[in-house]
Amino acid sequence: MPELSVVIPAYNEQDRIVPTLQKTLEYLGNRGQSAEVCVVSDGSTDGTGRAVASFTPPENVELRFLEYHPNRGKGYAVAYGMTRAAGGLVLFMDADYSVPMEELEKAEACIARGADVAIASRALPESNVTHFQSLPRRLSAKVYTLVQNLWLGFSFPDTQCGFKLFTQKAAKDLFSRQKLSSVIFDAEILWLAGKLDYRVAQFPVTWKHADDSRIVYDSLRKSLFVFEELFRIKKLHPEF
Repeated sequence: MPELSVVIPAYNEQDRIVPTLQKTLEYLGNRGQSAEVCVVSDGSTDGTGRAVASFTPPENVELRFLEYHPNRGKGYAVAYGMTRAAGGLVLFMDADYSVPMEELEKAEACIARGADVAIASRALPESNVTHFQSLPRRLSAKVYTLVQNLWLGFSFPDTQCGFKLFTQKAAKDLFSRQKLSSVIFDAEILWLAGKLDYRVAQFPVTWKHADDSRIVYDSLRKSLFVFEELFRIKKLHPEF
């Protein structure tokens, strides 16, 4: 069993996945511990698979390419990889490398102190955001966070940063229960973690916004969909 699994959801990422894998594999190779990197193609129609296959990972790292069709959404892709990962610790990160792999050490420190889940938060005072999102997107994110925290009983200032580490037990349990396939899966997972008494810790992060995002809310309909998904979470889990 590898000590660490890194799950990277990818939808038509043939270009961005190359530097992301270069940096990730180099970092893991230098650490020396056994690890696996699982790239999950969410119904990609470009050369994402060929780009991944072009890499020869370090001896201590296994590179896996998981694929399905059609496109199902980021939440589905993350759950697909997290439930199939074999590592003692399981990280998911975005394909745009908005958070450098070195931040993993902060997450591991949270787990070492007793957390089951460690989430990167761009909203913590110690975080270093080197390239911001547009002002409208930042404002809409604040509105979403306010509504989310009121609805789900959270106090997290940032649930959407794509860099979260789980113990294997927490990863298998939480992601096997996940119902949402959209980007709001983070909120669902953290709500489930609270209901199941998993300990969640936050850590500050260095983060850089990627302008060429695969997830764009450029219409009122798309923005409303986010809230529709948020309000479904409790209904999808009547056992709680």
